[in-house]
Amino acid sequence: MPTTWNRSPEEFHKIYIANTDAFYKVGSSSLAPQLDEFLTSCALGLWNRSGGITERHVEMANQIYSRNRPQPKWLLWNLTSSVCEKDLFTPPAFFWNLAESDAKRGSETSRTFIRMLTNILMYLAATDDDVTYAEAEFITEAIDKLTAICDTTGVRKSKDTLNPLDYVTSSDPGFLARRGTQSSSGSAAETQSAKEAVQQEKPDLDELMDELNELVGLEEVKKDIKNLMNLVKVRKLREQNGLPVTPMSLHMVFLGNPGTGKTTIARLVSGLYAAIGVLSKGQLVEVDRAGLVAGYVGQTALKTQEVIRAALGGVLFIDEAYSLSSGGENDFGREAIETILKAMEDHRDDLIVIVAGYTDPMEKFLSSNPGLESRFNKYFFFPDYNGEQLMAIFEGKLKKNSYVLSDEAREEARKLFDEMYENRTENFGNGRDVRNCFEDMIVRQANRVAEMEAPGKEDLMQVLPEDLRDPEEVPESGTDAE
Repeated sequence: MPTTWNRSPEEFHKIYIANTDAFYKVGSSSLAPQLDEFLTSCALGLWNRSGGITERHVEMANQIYSRNRPQPKWLLWNLTSSVCEKDLFTPPAFFWNLAESDAKRGSETSRTFIRMLTNILMYLAATDDDVTYAEAEFITEAIDKLTAICDTTGVRKSKDTLNPLDYVTSSDPGFLARRGTQSSSGSAAETQSAKEAVQQEKPDLDELMDELNELVGLEEVKKDIKNLMNLVKVRKLREQNGLPVTPMSLHMVFLGNPGTGKTTIARLVSGLYAAIGVLSKGQLVEVDRAGLVAGYVGQTALKTQEVIRAALGGVLFIDEAYSLSSGGENDFGREAIETILKAMEDHRDDLIVIVAGYTDPMEKFLSSNPGLESRFNKYFFFPDYNGEQLMAIFEGKLKKNSYVLSDEAREEARKLFDEMYENRTENFGNGRDVRNCFEDMIVRQANRVAEMEAPGKEDLMQVLPEDLRDPEEVPESGTDAE
């Protein structure tokens, strides 16, 4: 997979604007609303075939808007829900009009549109640094359907589009197969086939435990998760043998700073519980206050119920949960809390809720409602990563993306992360700060290599000390957390 496809959300938006502007030069800018809606639909269908939906996908979805158009505001939970509902590619009505106009005028606007769509979909497929065969199939299907319209209407041939199969880097199963979510479209036979595929793709306990063990740091958290898994498995065995079991709440509280792996552990917990039969699906639905609380009386309950429905069979992960109780007695966050507490009771056999946030605010949050204290009795503390652990996370990103530190750069990196840990503030981003450093390093290294006359493969991979810091840069911690 060429690394040039992997871009930040901001860079992708520039690419999106460049492609759409180029299309408007031969088309019409009045198509902007229809185009944005169509390309968003394409992104949903494409990610339906991907291995999972993450915050990265949310960031990219929020960059799909044309010049002078409002920016969308997707959240993880509603993007996940929308992706689950989108599967098939359908050519838009405006494309038929373009093709028919081209046939009459002898122009090739519709062919230009296909090239533009291919470019954008290739970038969107590479959002998670990995293009699966299923994603490539979706892009090919889209290209073939649009090309068939051009051929039918008699639009003249033009330059071939990219072949998505040339960029496949993985054959992992898609989002629906891995998460057990069914599309609303398709025949009964297709639905049954999908159900069988879901059963075959049930989370593998050993693989998930291996993934847990491979995480950097978090030794106490790992130990507590393993103890909890053993306890749950023994409880199920006792139930199967007709032995009594004491009541037990599986809901959890994750305490710690941003970037300490809370979301990653929540995702693993959802899969682990599905693997041993505690949860029916094992999906993770991540949400914050904005995804639960509405601005008018009565709407918060409906919005929260919609999130809960998406999480049934899996884990509802509420980040910065303390914000739900920080607005006073008349704040709508209280309504969200009451709705969640009721759902925890009504769906106690197939829903796990994990609340997360900074330690002190979370303690106040849990004491704000008697129902919260009684339902959450498992606490996991996520400590800050030290310099050595930050370095290990950084090296993992280097390895995954085929970058190699020179000896001098390795020493510089160790020094950088030791300083980052020692000088950390209350806004310390932990793993997110590492990711920011990694992305900054990529830009600096690219700028340096671009000035070489004929860089080779080793030049493209090697990281030097000057790639790790800007000149005269004073080391800082506490970058913005996501």
